[in-house]
Amino acid sequence: MLSLAVIVSLTGCEQSAPHEVDKQQSQVNNAAPINQTDEQQLELQAQKIQMQHAVRYTAMPQGMMHESVAMPRSELQLQPMPRTPIDDVVVVSEQERENYLKSQQNPVKQVGTEPVSTFSIDVDTGSYSNTRRMLNMGKLPPNDAVREEAFINYFDYDYSAPNSIATPFNVHTEMATAPWNEHRQLLKIGIKGFEIEKADLKAANLVFLLDVSGSMNAPNKLPLLKTSLTMLTKQLDENDSVAIVVYAGAAGVVLPATKGNDQQTISAALDKLAAGGSTNGEQGIELAYQIAAENFKKGGINRVILATDGDFNVGTQSIDKLTELVASKRKTGIALTTLGFGQGNYNDGLMEQLANIGNGQHAYIDNINEARKVLVDELSSTMQIIAKDVKIQVEFNPQQVAEYRLIGYQNRVLANEDFNNDKVDAAELGAGHSVTALYEITLANAAHKQIDELRYQSKEDKKLATSNELAFVKVRYKQPDAEQSKLITQAVATPKGELPLSQASQDFKFAAAVAGFAQLLKGAKYIGDWQYEDCAKLATANKGIDTFGYRSEFVQLVNNAAAL
Repeated sequence: MLSLAVIVSLTGCEQSAPHEVDKQQSQVNNAAPINQTDEQQLELQAQKIQMQHAVRYTAMPQGMMHESVAMPRSELQLQPMPRTPIDDVVVVSEQERENYLKSQQNPVKQVGTEPVSTFSIDVDTGSYSNTRRMLNMGKLPPNDAVREEAFINYFDYDYSAPNSIATPFNVHTEMATAPWNEHRQLLKIGIKGFEIEKADLKAANLVFLLDVSGSMNAPNKLPLLKTSLTMLTKQLDENDSVAIVVYAGAAGVVLPATKGNDQQTISAALDKLAAGGSTNGEQGIELAYQIAAENFKKGGINRVILATDGDFNVGTQSIDKLTELVASKRKTGIALTTLGFGQGNYNDGLMEQLANIGNGQHAYIDNINEARKVLVDELSSTMQIIAKDVKIQVEFNPQQVAEYRLIGYQNRVLANEDFNNDKVDAAELGAGHSVTALYEITLANAAHKQIDELRYQSKEDKKLATSNELAFVKVRYKQPDAEQSKLITQAVATPKGELPLSQASQDFKFAAAVAGFAQLLKGAKYIGDWQYEDCAKLATANKGIDTFGYRSEFVQLVNNAAAL
């Protein structure tokens, strides 16, 4: 028995020629009779296509003209084809169609052979909120979707900020026993940026680059995106400007640069957006940077905000080509922030890379509360950069430390020689932003080391520094308008006696719980028999002041994961 195949001819900017439509209609009319079941399936497929391609866009000099398009039945070409045996059908889940960069946990290293660890800071939090979305849907995330540093840095910790922007951040350290292994210690290194009030932010030139392709036609995509950006624009004033560029097959300007306090015009432009067509992200990025350059604010905030599900399926599909494009544009002083939305075809790997290379941040917006957190509560840290190319280098004293392991930052690890090379790009720090890194270390006098000592290395020949320093922390950064870096250093003293976890600060213990949770989701390679229940117990006891409920929500996520 024969079935019917549905072939759809639709692009973002092209329509079928009239004679092609007539030909297709003739084929429909002359097709073999179909039974009611096939007819119903065809009708459902047509309705689905209408929803996915509800609007077509045509780029015009004065903006983006859009028109509603009803998908005529004549655009459905019917051809007989053999039924596919059910055994040959491969069902691909939505989660399996999402894209994540490979992310394996950092290995344990011996201080005797590799005493120095170097990495770029990371202020992205998208991995945490994306994982939250999956756990709330009753699914465990793929291992590669979990980035430990994004989990740890999702939460605020009580670090003191500097008093002057001349020194843009303070460095804080704390150490205690690891909750999952009494023979290991955790060293927490925290950076807190100079705080700037929203009223004192520099004038902003913002270009919203919005994906309005068919894949964005879902309640948790385009509608949430519009609400999120409306919340952001309410924080702006007459000194700021907003432009809106959209892309779906072709790119165009929906709203030219408009004063930030013209809320009615901005909101009206956002309200008119609808999803339809295929995705050409390259054209959109080019046009967005062009608009940002035309309205460049010298000494101000110049930023493109890309909001998409990351489904770049037309135009430049190569991540390498897209990242090269963004890298060339950052040299102009225009940063790129990426906001991820939705599920099923979400391209986390691309969104994170574009933000990293574009001197911006990556966040994932899974609900309206996250939109408020990123675009309202953390507006200063999201928008205004106070230090760029921030790198951290830690040298461990082999007299005091035998082994170490950096938790997270896998795709931020740098070669040691890159630390002093000002041509090597690193991440930016926003006003008031904090960054936390955790090292799991094994002290030199510990009885249970993870790596055997080298057989042919003579201890008598070692020239070790006779110092009570456990480690030496160096942070290199550039002022936002400078090309030469500056250096901040701080020694970490060897603790006197035991440092039980019970005596650590609440923030330390909560950060340890978050780090443990991320490692559990990634496979628990290094945390022994520690379980979700242990994590929830530690986090619950150390929530501290939880104004917005983020820490309480974290405990619920741990419980969800335990149940799954």
